[in-house]
Amino acid sequence: MGRRSPTDRFMPGKYCFPGGRLDPDDRRMNVAGALAGPVEDRLAKIAPASPGLPRALALAAVRETFEETGLLLGTRDYGPPPDPPALWRAFAEHGVFPDLEPLHFIARAITPPRLPMRYDASFFAVDHSALCGEAPGAVGPGQELVETVWIDLEEAQSLDLATITSVVLRELEKRLAAGLPHWMPAPCYRVGPGGWRRDLL
Repeated sequence: MGRRSPTDRFMPGKYCFPGGRLDPDDRRMNVAGALAGPVEDRLAKIAPASPGLPRALALAAVRETFEETGLLLGTRDYGPPPDPPALWRAFAEHGVFPDLEPLHFIARAITPPRLPMRYDASFFAVDHSALCGEAPGAVGPGQELVETVWIDLEEAQSLDLATITSVVLRELEKRLAAGLPHWMPAPCYRVGPGGWRRDLL
């Protein structure tokens, strides 16, 4: 978990997952391993008319995790990726090809329309063994995350969390109890006419 700066406008001081927004460079980056079929199929339901979106969302998650925590998800088995897009040059500098195969799609959440800052977020998880390194300097004063901690799931619930973060941790807990299978459906949380809805993708 990462703690946001107490001076941030969005969720100041709260512990959260690393994340950010999709960038056009995420649609152009090469990968060492593709998404698992069930993961790609569920992500494709988000925007059926955009066939490249599942891969791009997963790459955005890998890139933003690196930018905010320094953690590199990928492999050094193939050497650095050739001629990467601008936002991915740091991966090439570290000799890492991003690998999407280990990613699990946990949940999707869309903030209510009334809120001034909104997001449509896809939440992923990987086993720690999928990480191939960590670059220093991503976390600390002046960065998006001022602190990161590795923490037990139950302990994480005692941190200062946004409600959706707590909910996604519970979804992750259910998946871990089942062995983290790709076949489990991913919930989508959104506000409908009757309040919060939990639909399955």
